Amino acid sequence: MKKIDLKNWSRRQHYYHFIALKDPYFSLTIPLDVTVAYKKSKDDNISFFAVYLHACMMAINQTENFKYRIINGEIFELDIIHASATILRQDHTFGFSYINFSENFEEFNLNIIREKKRVHESSELYPPKYGLDCIHCSALPWFSFSSQKEPFSGLQDSIPKIAFSKSYQHGDRLLMNVSISVNHALIDGYHVSLFSQKFQDFLNVK
Repeated sequence: MKKIDLKNWSRRQHYYHFIALKDPYFSLTIPLDVTVAYKKSKDDNISFFAVYLHACMMAINQTENFKYRIINGEIFELDIIHASATILRQDHTFGFSYINFSENFEEFNLNIIREKKRVHESSELYPPKYGLDCIHCSALPWFSFSSQKEPFSGLQDSIPKIAFSKSYQHGDRLLMNVSISVNHALIDGYHVSLFSQKFQDFLNVK
């Protein structure tokens, strides 16, 4: 974990401007091409969710500003960011998960499977392990949306929040809309563009 020198940070004025707002978050919804990722999941008989979530987390962990967190009024760049995804149960309630990140897909997929099992066998909302070193993400596979809003507590929050829509056909390509909500005190549109391009690149890996 690395502390950001706020006094000499190039975004110092931006930080103080946006952190003073009641809701400093902004959201964008971006269509990403999941054609290759979906084919890979079917060819290898693995979860499509696991494939695109791994691509997302690879991009998160390679985009510096998405690893920034506000802790006791100071900014830190965390070493590794994990995934806290909502996991649906048979009774249509959900539980929050904490999926440890690994660059190795097989290991990451096993972590997803373990967390799914834990959530399905529990009625608890929160996972045993929880912290700021994650992103909050939700899969909404029942519909495709063009915009989406996350709930906020009103407390100082710095965790990016991502939602994945139902995939849909567009010509010969399969697309999925991805809503990205981030704290503008830490992340600008430019940084979202860096993340989304990396996400697309990892989705294209065969």
